[in-house]
Amino acid sequence: MSDAQQITITVDGEEQTVTQGTTGGDLFEGRREIVVARVDGVLKDLDQPIPAGAVVEGVDVASEDGLNVLRHSTAHVMAQAVQQLRPDAKLGIGPYIKDGFYFDFDVEEPFTPDDLRSLEKMMLKIVNQNQIFKRRSVSEGEAIEAMKHEPYKLVLLGAKDHQSEGATKEGANIEVGSGEITIYDNIDRKSGEAVWHDLCRGPHLPNTKLISNAFALTRSAAAYWLGSEKNDQLQRIYGTAWPTKEALKEYQDRIAEAERRDHRKLGAELDLFSFPDELGSGLPVFHPKGGIIRKAMEDYSRQRHTEAGYEFVYTPHITKGHLYEISGHLGWYKESMFPAMHVDAELAEDGTVRKPGQDYYLKPMNCPMHNLIFRSRGRSYRELPLRLFEFGSVYRYEKSGVVHGLTRVRGMTQDDAHIYCTREQMKDELTNTLNFVLNLLKDYGLDDFYLELSTKDPEKYVGSDDAWDEATQTLAEVAEASGLELVPDPGGAAFYGPKISVQARDAIGRTWQMSTIQLDFNLPERFELEYQAADGTRQRPVMIHRALFGSVERFLGVLTEHYAGAFPAWLAPVQVVGIPVAEAFNDYMYDVVARLKREGIRAEVDASSDRFPKKIRTASKDKIPFVLIAGGEDAEAGAVSFRFRDGGQDNGVPVDEAVKRIVEAVRTRAL
Repeated sequence: MSDAQQITITVDGEEQTVTQGTTGGDLFEGRREIVVARVDGVLKDLDQPIPAGAVVEGVDVASEDGLNVLRHSTAHVMAQAVQQLRPDAKLGIGPYIKDGFYFDFDVEEPFTPDDLRSLEKMMLKIVNQNQIFKRRSVSEGEAIEAMKHEPYKLVLLGAKDHQSEGATKEGANIEVGSGEITIYDNIDRKSGEAVWHDLCRGPHLPNTKLISNAFALTRSAAAYWLGSEKNDQLQRIYGTAWPTKEALKEYQDRIAEAERRDHRKLGAELDLFSFPDELGSGLPVFHPKGGIIRKAMEDYSRQRHTEAGYEFVYTPHITKGHLYEISGHLGWYKESMFPAMHVDAELAEDGTVRKPGQDYYLKPMNCPMHNLIFRSRGRSYRELPLRLFEFGSVYRYEKSGVVHGLTRVRGMTQDDAHIYCTREQMKDELTNTLNFVLNLLKDYGLDDFYLELSTKDPEKYVGSDDAWDEATQTLAEVAEASGLELVPDPGGAAFYGPKISVQARDAIGRTWQMSTIQLDFNLPERFELEYQAADGTRQRPVMIHRALFGSVERFLGVLTEHYAGAFPAWLAPVQVVGIPVAEAFNDYMYDVVARLKREGIRAEVDASSDRFPKKIRTASKDKIPFVLIAGGEDAEAGAVSFRFRDGGQDNGVPVDEAVKRIVEAVRTRAL
């Protein structure tokens, strides 16, 4: 063997000399867990030859990249199964997504649950055939010929003469001729013939057998081609895939638990809130019990804000459009605002316009109005930092397809604060704000956090690059000093400034974006905000935007799921239910409950005609924190029995001690 046939590469950190033409499959032979190779940072199929000098890593199927490849390959198997059962189905796109995948199809009839079960059986048959995923590079003309019966694939190729009506390229992020065009064939291992193919960038698993039986189809839904309402409506099938059956089972158990905790379901069961059709999508109403929780949340937040030096303000729900021209929202945010209301126009008798009128908008943000409060009179450096706080109602035009319970609404109440400070105060104020936010979230029961730093979208921002750089660097320093994990979010900032987002994990490990802290040099400039500095000069303040809950509605939805409806006593709508063992002890229990009410405890007696066991079950179903039970021995001893939500019971507790325990649990916000 000559030296020319030998090349040097680096494999998993170690330099190796291999034969030219060696593939990733050769390098990682026998390691079933390696499903693709990362070659110089790019994922490659295992049958692709490794170039000289390359740095190569094996990608484990259990890693994020490995799972994505597994799920994308499973999506291909699902599409193959669909076309075997429905030969007239036309292919859309089929990417991997978080925890799974989907594929879009143009079919005459929507998919039913029975269809999904049939498809799973067909997929398993394909998996067991151990078909080979084979990549081939083709010319544009070859690709068009190969996909000539797939109108949506032709759209992606830019072959306009072949496009079907409605299958426009609206929203596609693909340019014809912008790179290599590849098709993946599914090769029958026995015959060596291609039995199915799709236009795809890849990479894929070496073969279908690696998918095993650890997949499931979860649901189907309607979806617009490439997400645009201008395009055809297709049918989308969602699925999930995992390296092992055990991992699939764990995922399915997590999904089942998430469904059990669904705040929309619990909101109805516990009589907390509802979503009347008469009001429209994304506009919830809070029932008395939900109102109690919301008031407790807001009251405690107000208390903590007062202690931290915030001042409360109130602003209207609508404003003239000119305000949002100044702020930039009409230029950058209009698609997320409700349409304008044109008012105050007057016509003369002859129909001519006497007074043109003007546009008013429902406010999407509180910050422009808070700027007007700052600007309403002269400000001195002695007033800074000035911390303005409002529970302000705002309105966002969310598309109906993304509205979801309390967590994505069209009308919401933001616990919104805007802090105005000097540049010298900026870093300390950001640090204090972040600590305040984290500590307050912990009081509500969330304590597992990481931070996300959202930086400038190069296509959507106002202000100078220097100001953005300074703001971003300052936020990064504050975030890093917190000691929490910091994750980058490139391009995720609002148009007026970068932000830190507090990401909180709930009781079952899901991540929710909670508080945001945004640093803004731009709106003070646009609103010409000034304060008089110590040397008498006029200076621009720095503006910090801060929402702690994000919105009260969304935060309550998150807490409902975090606690599975079993709120801690200080938030629970009913904190104590007294249940007499028999009617003869009703008066005794009313006396106990009266003592609790005098201490400010939300307590009531179940004096219904239901039998005692039914009353216990009702209290459990309503997730009451404390159930007090009293019978003859309790009444004689001046005692009660505690029954807790976990089914535990503490008998013969003196009433004085019982009251003290409950009051202490509420006062300390015990979780």
